Parts: sequence; structure tokens; C-alpha cells
Amino acid sequence: MEELATLRRLVQKHDYEGALHLLDDMEEMGLKAIRNQVYSFIKVLLIHLMKQQAEKRTTRSWELSIENSLDQIHTANARNDAGSTYLSEGEIYKLIDKAYHISLKNASIEAFEGVLSEREFAKKLNEEEIKQTTLSLILNYQP
Repeated sequence: MEELATLRRLVQKHDYEGALHLLDDMEEMGLKAIRNQVYSFIKVLLIHLMKQQAEKRTTRSWELSIENSLDQIHTANARNDAGSTYLSEGEIYKLIDKAYHISLKNASIEAFEGVLSEREFAKKLNEEEIKQTTLSLILNYQP
């Protein structure tokens, strides 16, 4: 709210250059919040997809978590106008790529009752396939 008060003062002073600069900053803050929220749910999504691939099975709980993650990603990324999103396919893929290794670490602790090291667990995965599956699920999700 402080930013809105500052914006109002800048417009009242006819400092449109300052107001535009502040609007740019506010837009970036909003996009950063969206990126962070999407990134957080991508990590959860990756963990469950990794466990599914490595263990060659699934559970109702994992399926529910996958569905919930996709819904949250869709909700965070959807603009108010129909079909438009804040983050592009390329930006989403970058977040998937960034989240992969932290998700791998977490999934290795959860899968196979935690008996495999992260390195051993990683050998059971096809990294590019998981990344592409994640991207495809996100891009094709229909609530």
C-alpha cells in the first residue's frame, strides 16, 4: 500500500517519469511474487513425478498432490483475461530447471523409504523426460 500512496503523490506532483518508474517496480514485484509461488508448486510437482518414475508406481496421495500443484500453478499464473498468463512457456521451463535439483534432493529422501542416496536415486530418473512431462502437464492443465 505504501507504493500506491507514493504513486498518488507522484501523479499529483505531475512527476510522470517517477510514477512510471514506480509502476515498473510494482509490476516487477508482482511478477516476482507470481514466479515464487509457481516455483514453490513446481518443486512439489517435481517431487511426486520423480517418485512416480523412480518407483514405477503412484499413490492417491501423490496424484492429489500433483493435481493440487497444477491447480495452484494455473491459478497463480492466469491473468484475468481469458487464456492469458503472466509467465511464458520459456519462463516456466526455467523455473522447472531451477527447481529440479532441490526437488531431487527432497524426492530422494521420500522415495524408497529414504534408503537411496541422492546420487543413487538420480540414476533411476530420466531428467529431461521429467522436465518435459512437468512442462507439458502445466501447459495443458485444464481446471
